Amino acid sequence: MANIEIDQGSGFCFGVVNAIRKAEEELAKGGTLYCLGDIVHNSREVERLERMGLVTINHEEFGRLHDAKVLLRAHGEPPETYETARRNRIEIIDATCPVVLQLQKRIKQEHNRTDDPDKQIVIYGKSGHAEVLGLVGQTAGRAIVIENLEEAKQLDFHRSIRLYSQTTKSLSGFREVVNYIQAHIEPGVTFQYYDTICRQVANRIPNIREFAASHDLVFFVSGKKSSNGKMLFSECLKVNPNSHLIDSAAEIDGSLLAQARSIGVCGATSTPKWLMEEIEQALREKLDMKNVQ
Repeated sequence: MANIEIDQGSGFCFGVVNAIRKAEEELAKGGTLYCLGDIVHNSREVERLERMGLVTINHEEFGRLHDAKVLLRAHGEPPETYETARRNRIEIIDATCPVVLQLQKRIKQEHNRTDDPDKQIVIYGKSGHAEVLGLVGQTAGRAIVIENLEEAKQLDFHRSIRLYSQTTKSLSGFREVVNYIQAHIEPGVTFQYYDTICRQVANRIPNIREFAASHDLVFFVSGKKSSNGKMLFSECLKVNPNSHLIDSAAEIDGSLLAQARSIGVCGATSTPKWLMEEIEQALREKLDMKNVQ
């Protein structure tokens, strides 16, 4: 019978653990708790918390709320969100990840500096991602977001550049952008970059590559909305083409189990441990059925 292993390095990062803990604590007190956006990019965990009473809302609905209690998730929010809360007498339960909070402060301080008014504040990240929207908000919307090296090539290399990164981007991609800017910035123009990638997230890349390579078959468990999930799954595929992305036990293809002697179950920073354990149990049941047959 095949051996099944759950990657002990997979699962929620500190920021997500903190946000969910705060949500559970507030829900235990009773009353209505709203969450601005999905608390985590995993539909199964969102559904679990909604069964406990959490109400997920979008920014338009948030703007219409008054005298309510709202949790801000780990991704962080722009200053406008806090202003709306103050104006509408909304109590904020702030679960912004400390790493993101520190990055917001650094970008805001850079934006407020007056020594180089023509500088470009650049954020290496996913355009439209909740964390990135919060970071851009620290600059009154003036920051430039680049998603990849090709977009970095469109920067104005005659003007100073201050480069930051979304906390969950890959280190290799960030270094690629840094190297390109260093090679193309005009003489006498300043370029400063700040490695603001969360190491708890970045260190998962080499770890998950090693885990995926050690198994015949890999099931990567992640919600379809998770940027981190897409990135880590692509790393699994690089070292093990027999890796498969699923978000529930119902998506397990039983035909894949026939030849596998070693099966790995891993996931993203937004994947709850209980869901990976659920996948493991479903795999054991499918394997038991095959053995009976």
